[in-house]
Amino acid sequence: MKKLSLLLVSCAFALVGAGCTSSSSSSAESTGAGTTAADTTAAEDTTAGDDAEDTTAADDEADTSEASDDAAEGVMSYAEYAAADLDTEVTIEAYVQAKQSWWEDKATVYAQDEDGAYFLYNMACSQEDYEKLTQGTKIRVTGYKAEWSGEVEIIDATFEIIEGSYIAEAKDVTDLLASDELIDYQNQFVSFKGMTVEAAGQDEEGNDVAFLYSWDGSGQDGDDLYFNVSKDGETYTFTVESYLCDSTTDVYAAVKALEIGDVIDMEGFLYWYEGVNPHITSVTAAE
Repeated sequence: MKKLSLLLVSCAFALVGAGCTSSSSSSAESTGAGTTAADTTAAEDTTAGDDAEDTTAADDEADTSEASDDAAEGVMSYAEYAAADLDTEVTIEAYVQAKQSWWEDKATVYAQDEDGAYFLYNMACSQEDYEKLTQGTKIRVTGYKAEWSGEVEIIDATFEIIEGSYIAEAKDVTDLLASDELIDYQNQFVSFKGMTVEAAGQDEEGNDVAFLYSWDGSGQDGDDLYFNVSKDGETYTFTVESYLCDSTTDVYAAVKALEIGDVIDMEGFLYWYEGVNPHITSVTAAE
């Protein structure tokens, strides 16, 4: 379900992706057939100066390396992030998988690495930087771990774009839907196979319908779409989040065209709201 604080938000969609030493030399001239004591001293001074410059350059390189190490210091693995207490500061590195919204210099983003995924809620972000956050872009994020109705996220965050790229493939979690293990994949890009469309509610005439505008049917075209699907006798509610996939997208149209009894495959992000509530980005007829 969309957070209350986002109800007035309008989404901007874009799919877009983004840091010194000096050297010097010296020479000594000598005249005549011999070398004087002054010449020898000058040469020694020059050599000493060159050695000092070499040492300084080496120190500069070491400082640069240390600065790079310091920048990565404190970055958590996904396992460390998952184990961290709520309301503690966390720093992670991950790759943008989808952008949900931008509003008043705040961005909401799905990010993932090879081990897990993150929901970055209302992260400080200029519109210019938002356009750089194309799918696969690597970012370093510092914020606070929080939870809202079961959804674990990072809030009050800042970020920087760093070198690297990764786009996750959808992980099939169909067989995990009824298991406690499913939550371990929260916020990841996942797929569901062979799910049957069930009635989501009824229209004004009392007829069963395959989807609702908003969770209770009180919405209109352009709002979130809610629909029910079943597998092995269990029924689940899935959502097309309108900030993530608005009414102009293929998935929005596909859900509006569903009929009860259709068997479908889906992809999306494993969002959580009082239980599993995936944000679906793709719906196709089951293969």
